[in-house]
Amino acid sequence: MARRTGRRPGNPDTRETILAAARTAFADRGYDAASIRAIATAAGVDPALVHHYFGSKDKLFLAAMNAPADPGVLVPAVITGDPDRIGERLVRTFLRVWDAPSGAAAVALLRSAVSNEWTARLLREFLTTQVLRRVLEHLDIPPAELSLRGALVASQLIGLAMTRYVVRLEPVASAPPETLVATVGPTVQRYLTAPLAGKEGPLVNAS
Repeated sequence: MARRTGRRPGNPDTRETILAAARTAFADRGYDAASIRAIATAAGVDPALVHHYFGSKDKLFLAAMNAPADPGVLVPAVITGDPDRIGERLVRTFLRVWDAPSGAAAVALLRSAVSNEWTARLLREFLTTQVLRRVLEHLDIPPAELSLRGALVASQLIGLAMTRYVVRLEPVASAPPETLVATVGPTVQRYLTAPLAGKEGPLVNAS
């Protein structure tokens, strides 16, 4: 049988080729605009092969990020329960992932994002599309406030991660998780659901 031309056949390097193309697409275009078809074209493979290796766009993105956990599995536990405690549940889940052995991948990603804009774009896409969007969509929040609230929550979580896992500033670095849940959780809750001061200002309407 004649081999098809113009497409890279399956081989041990195909998976990494697809991941490299995916990282570039997600960083350059963002998660929403990057398509499986465009990634497959850049990798020189058929889109069906991308689905064969990764199953879905979400799974491909997680693999490209080397994510330590799947938000699609974790977020349902965050949004289930009392809406007034969602901030605590989010911080508790965040710490559980980062404190686990697999959290080393998240620490490496954060370290890289500090000095590498390409990695920073991937981290922003991961937080906004895979974590915060899923949490915010569960809450009754005006669309104009979503971006600001999401960015505020991200600032708190990234700041906590930098302090605890990168800078390792004491006593935060060794504090019991529930201590941080009790202290940081209410701040995250306020960012999620409390009225925004000066909500008519331009920051709330920024995209």
